[in-house]
Amino acid sequence: MLLILVCEHEARSCFMEWIPDLRQIRAFVAVAELGSFTQAAKKIFVTQSAVSHAMRTLEDQLSCQLLDRSSKRVTLTNEGEMVLKRCKRILLEIDLAGRDVDGLRRWGQTRIRIGAPHSLCNYLLPAVLREFRDCFPRCEPSIEAGDTMSLVQRLSETELDVVIGMRPKGVNPEAYRMLHRDRLHFLVSPMHPWAADVSEVEESINEQQFIVYARGTETHRLGMEWIESRSGRMKKPIVLGDMQAIREMVKLGMGVGLMAPWVAAREIEEGGLCAIPMPDGGIEREWGAYHSPKKSLSLVEDAFIGLCDLAFAMID
Repeated sequence: MLLILVCEHEARSCFMEWIPDLRQIRAFVAVAELGSFTQAAKKIFVTQSAVSHAMRTLEDQLSCQLLDRSSKRVTLTNEGEMVLKRCKRILLEIDLAGRDVDGLRRWGQTRIRIGAPHSLCNYLLPAVLREFRDCFPRCEPSIEAGDTMSLVQRLSETELDVVIGMRPKGVNPEAYRMLHRDRLHFLVSPMHPWAADVSEVEESINEQQFIVYARGTETHRLGMEWIESRSGRMKKPIVLGDMQAIREMVKLGMGVGLMAPWVAAREIEEGGLCAIPMPDGGIEREWGAYHSPKKSLSLVEDAFIGLCDLAFAMID
């Protein structure tokens, strides 16, 4: 038993002292796969003597025989089969690293981590991502949905590369590109009196049950600010965290939604909803792209922001 432990210890010590040479590994894998020093030399573009020297050196370093040279075709010993599995794994990782580096060289990066509010994830980003994948097929995008300011915080912690979201009023981000401005409208059912006569808006505005978007969002803050500016004469609004739910409630005549028309473009086009401009110009919002101020935009990041800019232009 003691002898076995000593042998195992010596074997481990031998492998720990081995500093792998990539040329030896490539030569060994080629010989193992082809069963010939001559064919292996041709495959890796070296001389046969170089392959033979690499194998002798490798076996000396490991203090074991990896190849059985007793027959015309070279075969592996038990030790050789074990080492071959590890060497193939090493070459695979090196190959993958080369592909990653090639992606960085060609596109600037092989992934892009994007943050955006749920509304953009549902209504804008699908078309952007389709175009993006056509332009950068080897770059993998990942999307994180959430409140803009929370996502910007993650951007500062290098957990995201780009955030597409709303710029809060009075905030001047350091690394930011304005992409779009829109205005909130009243969304009503076609059966609502405002749908037939917009002149009734100002007269009956305080009687309406408004439905506003989720707390903690800039849209909610702007909506509540506008409601409070009406001197507290309005009903307490219904707050929902899902745009689809707001649209469905408005369709059923359960309230008046505060929403940008592009979020309900299909329903408006099909006649299921009507968009009514708010009085006095309504509520304006600004959308833009946030990125890290610590580094310049990569080709991939700049292209993604450009595609978002085009997508915003198409929703007007």
